[in-house]
Amino acid sequence: MDIDPKELIEQARAAAEKAQARSTARLNAAVAVTVAVLATFMGICKVKDDNIVQAMQQAQADKLDHWAYYQARNVRQDLAEATATQLELARLAAPPASTAAYDAAIARYRGVAADQARKKDALKAQAEDDQKTYDALNYRDDQFDLSDALLAIAIALLAVTALTGLWPLYWVTLVPTGFGVLMGVAGLTALPIHPDTLVKLLS
Repeated sequence: MDIDPKELIEQARAAAEKAQARSTARLNAAVAVTVAVLATFMGICKVKDDNIVQAMQQAQADKLDHWAYYQARNVRQDLAEATATQLELARLAAPPASTAAYDAAIARYRGVAADQARKKDALKAQAEDDQKTYDALNYRDDQFDLSDALLAIAIALLAVTALTGLWPLYWVTLVPTGFGVLMGVAGLTALPIHPDTLVKLLS
């Protein structure tokens, strides 16, 4: 039985095309699944990040309020101390009959000044705690921002992968995907993973 070389070539070509089609189909399926998983993960991270941003705004507002009250207490303390000082000077020239009244007024204003100083210190501590809360939340917000950027790059590369049908490009895509997922998980679970140099470069 004679074998037609052209027929062999056509069969080989058909087999190669089928293999290529199967490989492309598998690649497109892998790309589709990866994009779907990443989109879901990014959605979860977005919800958490939005909540963190709201908490950051609240912490910032609380800090500003506490510093404003601190300044008000500071003014009141200064006024009370200045008034007490003026009364002490006036007492020196006052008749002996009125010294008791001066002493009572001086004691009252000194008490007001001491009370304002105590409240002022408490407000300062609260404002500093608000700043610490803000910094801790901002740390996690940076993690989500970096995750979002990396996963956006990964999805763009996946789109190119689907167009070109190149498996090597898909494996390259897994690099930003892995780092993006890692940063997202770090943000969700408050892991201490924070590439400061990269964050500073992007901020």
